[in-house]
Amino acid sequence: MTTSSAHHPVAVVGAGLGGLALARVLHVHGIAATLFDLEPSPAARTQGGMLDIHDDSGQEALRAAGLYEEFLRLVHPGGQEMRVLDLHATVRLAEDDDGSGGRPEIDRGDLRALLLGSLPEGTVRWGAKVTGARPLGGGRHEVTLADGTAFTTDLLVGADGAWSRIRPLLSPARPAYTGVSFVEADLLEADLRHPAGAAVVGGGMLFALGAGRGFLAHRETDGSLHVYVAVEAPEDWLDGIDFGDTEAAKAAVLKEFDGWDESLRALVADADGALAPRRIHALPVGHRWDRVPGVTLLGDAAHLMSPFAGEGANLALLDGAELGLALAAHPEDTEAALAAYEDRMFRRAEVSAAESTENSTLLFRADAPQGLLDMFAGQDTEAAADRHPAAQLRRPTGAH
Repeated sequence: MTTSSAHHPVAVVGAGLGGLALARVLHVHGIAATLFDLEPSPAARTQGGMLDIHDDSGQEALRAAGLYEEFLRLVHPGGQEMRVLDLHATVRLAEDDDGSGGRPEIDRGDLRALLLGSLPEGTVRWGAKVTGARPLGGGRHEVTLADGTAFTTDLLVGADGAWSRIRPLLSPARPAYTGVSFVEADLLEADLRHPAGAAVVGGGMLFALGAGRGFLAHRETDGSLHVYVAVEAPEDWLDGIDFGDTEAAKAAVLKEFDGWDESLRALVADADGALAPRRIHALPVGHRWDRVPGVTLLGDAAHLMSPFAGEGANLALLDGAELGLALAAHPEDTEAALAAYEDRMFRRAEVSAAESTENSTLLFRADAPQGLLDMFAGQDTEAAADRHPAAQLRRPTGAH
């Protein structure tokens, strides 16, 4: 039995980047929101990974949030450097950080901390795992929590990632496996402890690609290397690897890279700590729903896609900011605000999801890395940066 203990006019499920951006923009406009997150505290787990924040999406969101100047002080100098290698570790393309600021890199944890720190104390209710929600009529909803309590809200926003508990109120769609699995690894204090790995990755992002396989890595602000080992594989491939035995897991992953240069294989063989398996899932391209009173979605909950369009975090930030601006512009008509927000969000998400699917095929095709090289050769610098598949590789979002 659940007990409704509170009413929150605006309730946001999920305190990731999108939910925090929404809460911040609402706060700037004098509108209070309450966020509910399953993590016991903001320090419960490392956020990990570098994010490229685009000038036409994520940076616009930070401007709307009044945090742009603070964001600039946190970016990683040189982080826009990029290298493309083949399986023999031959450098096929190298680009320096041009200093343009079009897609500067920031540590995901630093960006999240910036957003969190901009909100009034108590805005986020930690350790609040949402288990379900139901409509009460008139746009109001009741949301149940794992501790047996519940609350009601006039506006419910699902910002709770891939396996959203709020999405079923709007859509029956569920994420499907894309055919690509990641295994993530870290090499700590790379320049000192792993100089060969540091040399092959360089100062920013690395793509080392072959048919159906790849090492995608980037340098983080603490001097470590974060590596995504990508393999086109059946959905159950990861189930056959014992990730509790790190050395056995390394050997199993490296079997997929027989014949690859040892400098690339060392990104797994020399990794510090356990490897982390990740299946890459996505919602259907063009996922949308009919307007349902009093509820909407943002970020991965609305348009989960693979990371190969470089838009996940940027779209989440922009979704949150634009939803906040729409609500502030229509204080007496929430439904008009939600309709306006969803129309823009659906259209841009469909474009990015289609690019993500296309880029996944391009990166790992039989003549890789030729597809990526052709993409850059056929575009001018600005267009290439806009579709840069390196622009935001990130850890897939979990459920809230």
